[in-house]
Amino acid sequence: MPLDGTLQLAEALELVPSPYALERFSPLTGEPLLLVDFSHDEEDPGPPRSDAFRTALERLPCPTIAICPGATEATGALADRFDVVVADPAEALPVIEGIRRSPLAALALVQLLRQSEYLDLHHALVAESLVYSALQSGPEFAAWLAGRPEPKTPEPEVEPAVRLERWEHELVISLNRPRRHNAFSMEMRDGLVEALQLAVTDSSVERVVLRGEGPSFCSGGDLYEFGSLPDPATAHGVRSTRNPGRLLIQCAEHAEAKVHGACIGAGIELPAFLPRIEAAPDAFFQLPELSMGLVPGAGGTASLPRRIGRHRTAWLALTGKQVDVRDALRWGLVDEVRP
Repeated sequence: MPLDGTLQLAEALELVPSPYALERFSPLTGEPLLLVDFSHDEEDPGPPRSDAFRTALERLPCPTIAICPGATEATGALADRFDVVVADPAEALPVIEGIRRSPLAALALVQLLRQSEYLDLHHALVAESLVYSALQSGPEFAAWLAGRPEPKTPEPEVEPAVRLERWEHELVISLNRPRRHNAFSMEMRDGLVEALQLAVTDSSVERVVLRGEGPSFCSGGDLYEFGSLPDPATAHGVRSTRNPGRLLIQCAEHAEAKVHGACIGAGIELPAFLPRIEAAPDAFFQLPELSMGLVPGAGGTASLPRRIGRHRTAWLALTGKQVDVRDALRWGLVDEVRP
């Protein structure tokens, strides 16, 4: 069944390159998304129209979704420039729901992913942090903060949030807040940065293993700390100064991650910087930040597209859905599944 507002490709080829498209397909002045059905379009639009369409797609201030059950060489090249590509309307529904729930964050997410394709990892991390900081001042994050339950004061930690073990030339870095499913706190971030600084500077470290204690590898950012920094500009300064992702990139040639249980937010954004991720059969993966009015902020918009592509990264972030370990292996999000 066609979804409301769906355009056929022939219609989209006329509308999207128009100077009025920026107003028509915007969460501020029109529709918060563009949905195009390729099912009934077999005519090759030709290079001039295709090039104009592809260029215009990248400039639209909204997420774009292609329903593309099968593609010719010509339509496949067009679908590639959409933010999300699905096989049928049913697959588009959770994407649409996520966009309509947080349209400003969805706009920022897809613009960020589009730009990240043209950036190296360092500049992609800077771009992500700037976007994340802007959204921290936005109405969708403010609404999430106002609507969440009053956070309880967490019990004091009895052990360091990150534990190091050295076995000859191997350094094992363990996230160590098992009672909180290794929620990624400021203390954990600082401990991980210090551990990775050691791994980068000590030439006797030949192998680095990143793992987690307890039932989960990492359940994502510690919600008790959300909104606790004094302002978004300072938060950007912190991410520019202490960013585990940059250090993971520096030691990636001899590092791997072993993940299990919940791998949410930072719990998959950070391992994705490494060339090898080994997952336990109970592992699952999720990017829930859009529901808070944010984008992934631990480096995921830089690391994940380089592992699984821009389309699947956008799908993960826009839907907030969990991906089990079988799909993660099929996508290339993990490299091996082992007990």
